[in-house]
Amino acid sequence: MATTTTAKRPLLSAANLLNALLVFVPVAMLMEWVFHSPPLWIFVVACLAIIPLAGLMGHATEQIAEHVGEGLGGLLNATFGNAAELIIAIMALRAGLFDLVKASITGSIIGNVLLVFGLSALVGGMKYETQRFNRTAAGLGSTLLVLSAVGLVVPAVFHMMVGDTAPGAERNLSLEIAVVLMATYVASLFFTLRTHKHLYMGDAGESAPEGALGHRVPLGRSVAMLVGATVGVTIMAEFLVGAAEATAERLGWSEIFVGVIVVAIIGNAAEHSTAIIMAAKNKMDASINIAVGSSIQIALFVAPLLLFLSYFIAPAPMDLIFTPFEVLAVGVCVGIMAFCANDGESHWMEGIQLLAVYIILGIAFYFLPVAPGVAGH
Repeated sequence: MATTTTAKRPLLSAANLLNALLVFVPVAMLMEWVFHSPPLWIFVVACLAIIPLAGLMGHATEQIAEHVGEGLGGLLNATFGNAAELIIAIMALRAGLFDLVKASITGSIIGNVLLVFGLSALVGGMKYETQRFNRTAAGLGSTLLVLSAVGLVVPAVFHMMVGDTAPGAERNLSLEIAVVLMATYVASLFFTLRTHKHLYMGDAGESAPEGALGHRVPLGRSVAMLVGATVGVTIMAEFLVGAAEATAERLGWSEIFVGVIVVAIIGNAAEHSTAIIMAAKNKMDASINIAVGSSIQIALFVAPLLLFLSYFIAPAPMDLIFTPFEVLAVGVCVGIMAFCANDGESHWMEGIQLLAVYIILGIAFYFLPVAPGVAGH
C-alpha cells in the first residue's frame, strides 16, 4: 500500500499546483470589471486563469466518459480535447482578429508535435533508454497531419497565384477545403473509435482516470464541473482577447507571435502536462496519441469549425489563407513527425532535436514582421 501512495504523490502534487492557479479567476474578474487594470496585466492573469480551467474541463470530460461508455466517452474526449483553445479562438473570431485565430491554429499544430512530443520524448528518455509506440497508429496520425498541411498549402499557393483579384474564389476554395477536412476528421473518429480502436488501446488498461481506480464521481457533479469550467474559460478568453492587441503593442509582439506561441501554449497547457506524465511512466502510445491527436483535431476539426462559425459570428467570413511562414512551419513539423513515427521508437536526443526546431521557429515568429494583406481576411 505504501508503494501505491508514493506512486500517486506526483500526480496529486501536480493537480494541487494546477488548482492553486484558480485563484487567478476572481483576480482577473476584479481587474477587468472593478479596477480596470492595464491590458497587459489583464492578459497575463487571464492566461494564468485559463490553465487550471482547461485542466478541469479535461478532468470532467474523463469522469463523464466513465459513465457513458467507451465509444461515446472517446468521442467526448476527442470533442473536448481542445475546447479551451476553441473558446479563445471563437472570442477572437467575434472580435475580427483573424490573424490571431489562424496563428493559434498554426501554434497548436507545431506546439503539440514539436513542444509536447519533444518534452515527452526528453522526459521519458531520461528514465528509459528507448521508448516504443505503435507504428501503425503513429503513421496514420502523420498521414492526417500531411492532409492538414495540404489544407494550408493549397489556399496559400492559390492566393500567391491570383493575388487580390479573386476574393470570392478564395473564400469558396477555403469553404470547400474546410468541408473536406471536417469529413476526413469524422472518418478518422470512426476509424479510431470503432473499426481500429485496438491500435489506440496500448496503454488503456494502465492509464485509467483516477475516478476509475476508486469510486466513480457522480455524473451530475462532473457535468456541473464541465459547465462551470466552460463558463470560466469563456469569460477569461474574452478578457484575454480584449487585451491581446494592446498587450502585443506594449511588448512589441506581432499578433501572429501571440497566437502561435502564447495562446497555443496556454490553451493546451493541461493536456501538455498529461502527455509528459504518460511519457515519464513509459506509456508512449498514450503520449503520442495526445500530442498528435490534438494537432489532428485542431487541423481537421477546429480550423474548419471556426471557418464555418465565421459566417455567423465574425465581422466577415474567414478564409484558410495562412502566411507563407506559417505554412512552412507546419510543413516542417509534419515532415519531422512522419520521420519520428517511422521507426516506432523515441529517445531523449530525439526530444532535444524536436525542442530545438520549436525554439528556432519561435524565434523566427518573434522577429517576423506582419505584412499587410498576407494572412488574408
